[in-house]
Amino acid sequence: MNARLSCSAKLDTTFAALADPTRRAIVARLAHGEATVLELAEPFDISLPAISRHLRVLERAGLIERGRDAQRRPCRLRGEALDDVVQWAEHTKRAWEERFDRLDAYLEQMKARAVSSNAFSKSKKALPKRANAPSKGADIRTNAKESRRERRKRH
Repeated sequence: MNARLSCSAKLDTTFAALADPTRRAIVARLAHGEATVLELAEPFDISLPAISRHLRVLERAGLIERGRDAQRRPCRLRGEALDDVVQWAEHTKRAWEERFDRLDAYLEQMKARAVSSNAFSKSKKALPKRANAPSKGADIRTNAKESRRERRKRH
């Protein structure tokens, strides 16, 4: 149970980090290769401290890592961090596909029943009705009364 909770908490953190469009753009940029904070900040109209805060969120979620290369501090994407997201998405996709397959099968059954029911009712309409014919319900009630009388006679 703890492993599932841990995985769930990890997914929550990852999705929370990716919920922001700026952070998603940073991840997309890092998918092309490592970059410095200045390079990552360039396309955005926000301050360097704001970019640093976004990078910290991504780093805490395990999506990126920062290295040290002399004076540079390049950021790089940790692709394995997205493995849990991919696994969750594939599992969820399979579950929904199975549900839709079952729904399709059910709808096909319903369609087949409707077609056969329509064919039956059309053939029934084609038969002439008998005058003074008792209804099915009347037949059943009559048969039930007769069987009760017969049982009483025997006892």
